Amino acid sequence: MKISDILEETYTALISNKARTSLTVLGIVIGIASVIAMISIGAGAQGTIESSIQSIGSNLITVTPGNQGGIGAQVSSGRGSARTLTEEDALAILEQVDNVKYVSPELSGRYQVIAKGANTNTSVTGVNESYTTVRNIKVAEGEFISTQHLRNYSRVAVLGPTTRDDLFGENTYAIGQNIRINNTQFKVIGITESKGGSGFTNPDDAIYIPLSSAQRFLTGSTHVSSIGVQASDAESMTQVQNDLTLLLLNRHKISDPELADFSTLNQADILATASSITDTFTIFLGSVAGISLVVGGIGIMNMMLTTVTERTREIGLRKAIGAKAKDINLQFLAEAVMLTFAGGVIGVILGWAISFGVTYFDILQTKVTIQSVLLAFSISTAIGIIFGYYPAQRASKLNPIEALRYE
Repeated sequence: MKISDILEETYTALISNKARTSLTVLGIVIGIASVIAMISIGAGAQGTIESSIQSIGSNLITVTPGNQGGIGAQVSSGRGSARTLTEEDALAILEQVDNVKYVSPELSGRYQVIAKGANTNTSVTGVNESYTTVRNIKVAEGEFISTQHLRNYSRVAVLGPTTRDDLFGENTYAIGQNIRINNTQFKVIGITESKGGSGFTNPDDAIYIPLSSAQRFLTGSTHVSSIGVQASDAESMTQVQNDLTLLLLNRHKISDPELADFSTLNQADILATASSITDTFTIFLGSVAGISLVVGGIGIMNMMLTTVTERTREIGLRKAIGAKAKDINLQFLAEAVMLTFAGGVIGVILGWAISFGVTYFDILQTKVTIQSVLLAFSISTAIGIIFGYYPAQRASKLNPIEALRYE
């Protein structure tokens, strides 16, 4: 039997009952579109999370005061709330640990900030001149904190764009304006570029001042709330993390690492953990969407079984004039595969449209990959073969005499 004949007869058989064919294809369309959309949402979420982690710095290791502890350990000071790190620790890391490019001691807190009658509660961070490099911060207007500002305890500030808008109005030129932090006046000398973000860790909703000024005018303490360390390359991050841990243990006279009064976070480890979570999330979403494909496959089997019953006399007639069992089998299998193929094509288009719409309306960032499209087509073809095989086999095994007698 020629392939062209099979395709022609398949088309004729499916088009003869448009309503039933359309409803059967709809199940596959919904399933494929769901798989494409869910996988694209998962991939987009993974890309967004990875981008956010990368944006906080390059080859970054963060040291925070306080011990993380373990399961069953006694309650200890939360990371960042203890006062166990100093500028001297940061300087020792820079001078004594190999493969360290920059070190940025930081002192962070939230304060009520006032300017020209407007006020906002935002993050204020005392930093040094290395902060922009370690944390991937760029200045859009003016300048950033310099060594001279640190030496002179200068009361100067660099604003994030969101903070600038909250205090002075959207896109207002704020360089040279004065703000009050904790009843201390600071002069605005720069505005950072927008990085995007939300919540309490939004780098756009922040103020940066000299670390020395933050210690003198805001906290009255010589301690720092964290130390950002930039390794020379990604390959040396683990070595740097281990070396600085040993250095700080010796400086703090701690012999047991389990009793360390500080914690370290490796950016690569954070990224790997986040990727693992989003991979699991994507698989879960795809699996949930895949259930609808199974339902669509059952719908195809149901339709094909009904078709076999309705065309019993036709099958008997074909066999009586010489059609072989494999020809009948191939005919009905081709109908099932064509149904799923058509549903797959429409489903991919619909899934892409849904993903595009989610991104276009800024609901979530999505990413349609060629792998997800190929997966959807593979699944749809497999469903056509799996759920079409039994009806095709049943049709091919009909007795021609009994089939001709069927009413």
